[in-house]
Amino acid sequence: MAEQKQKKQRKWIAILVAILIGVFTCSVSLGDSTLSIWRIVPTLSGFGSFKEEFILFSIRLPRSIILALAGMALAMSGALLQSVTRNDLADPGIIGINAGAGVGITIFYLFVQSDIQHYAYVLPMVAFLSAIITALCIYFFSYEKGKGIQPVKLVLVGVGFASALSGLMMLLISSAERSDVEFVSRWLAGNIWGTDWPFILALLPWLLVCLPVIFYKANTLNILAMGEPSAIGLGVSLNKERFLLIIIAVALAAAAVSVTGGISFIGLMAPHIAKSLVGPRHQSYLPIALLMGMILLIAADTIGRNVLVSDTIPAGIVAAFIGAPYFIYLLMKSN
Repeated sequence: MAEQKQKKQRKWIAILVAILIGVFTCSVSLGDSTLSIWRIVPTLSGFGSFKEEFILFSIRLPRSIILALAGMALAMSGALLQSVTRNDLADPGIIGINAGAGVGITIFYLFVQSDIQHYAYVLPMVAFLSAIITALCIYFFSYEKGKGIQPVKLVLVGVGFASALSGLMMLLISSAERSDVEFVSRWLAGNIWGTDWPFILALLPWLLVCLPVIFYKANTLNILAMGEPSAIGLGVSLNKERFLLIIIAVALAAAAVSVTGGISFIGLMAPHIAKSLVGPRHQSYLPIALLMGMILLIAADTIGRNVLVSDTIPAGIVAAFIGAPYFIYLLMKSN
């Protein structure tokens, strides 16, 4: 039985890697200035023209890598939140964590009064500190003594916080310069803005630290998914493990949205799709969810950049267009 599950997992990993390569290639190739698929490998090898090298190395490649890393981070964050809270509707965007990170970035952006790209390495930390305060507030307001976290209440409190914090972001910039308003508006819409190589180096360490811990804690996540009585009976320190895993989930989400803007639903859809393919065991579905997060965000951005001739649709709006009906379906299914 275990061998069959491993074969199934390997099969889906191979399929999703092939899809990821295809989506990544389309992301690099398609845009205002098309770079032929057949010219990507020669350009990577140093045999491209000046225009091809500029399009690939200065515009498309860093953007696509950032999308892949951010999709990975959001998917893992969503998987952790769903497991720790035992709430299938949990997503860092839906429950307000992304908006909390956005408030911190907005305040920092207005404070520094200069090109925010110079602070690429500081932004994830600013977003994390702001997001963790938000997460603690959401946890406090959705906790009921004797009952713990109530899944539907968590979503409702999170949605309320997300709306309030998005309003606060607009209030903060109400008297700001037009360029500041434009930046925050683009951030709220999930318009990918951190698309240079420094943002890759800013995001990568968070993944390198957090992902090994998540996979190491896969058995703990399996036990937490069984419920509090079972977890306590098996000797799991609930408060300690929950605190650590929520910190990791918030860190990944905050690091991702600090460079991509307010992206929702990736963390909701990727774990659910992964579970439907290989089952709910964390060792099985986490690698699949990771790949699905990358595919979904890269695809959303590629569609948004190419579906209209005259304008770009932010990746956050494309993801919401796909994810919102799925969220409503899950909400109806949970009741």
